[in-house]
Amino acid sequence: MVCSRCGASLAAADARDYVGQVTCEDCYLEALSQVRTCDPWAVHLARSLKDSHGRHQLTPRQQELYDLVKEKGEVSIADAARTLGLKEEELRQEFAPLRHMELLKATKRENLIILTLF
Repeated sequence: MVCSRCGASLAAADARDYVGQVTCEDCYLEALSQVRTCDPWAVHLARSLKDSHGRHQLTPRQQELYDLVKEKGEVSIADAARTLGLKEEELRQEFAPLRHMELLKATKRENLIILTLF
């Protein structure tokens, strides 16, 4: 069997069904955990959870993404993913908390999603 999303070979016992598609476990979990960047409650929580210095605690990947956008001024999601060695879905997962913390924002320009500082 082959995963319909990533093309990986998998044993029948490892196959997962997602809306009629055969997927591997990773793609199945990815499909179930959709990233929500526009979440007012998450923004509220992020504002209230700043550390004692008035800053947010970022993971190393989030810090790399923030630093990349800060350095370049703006960067497309595809370019940021390529620069950081991530899949676009992984990059979107790292971006979501930065959006909730109001550190980065995204805008659509032509067919590209561009990340900029908030």
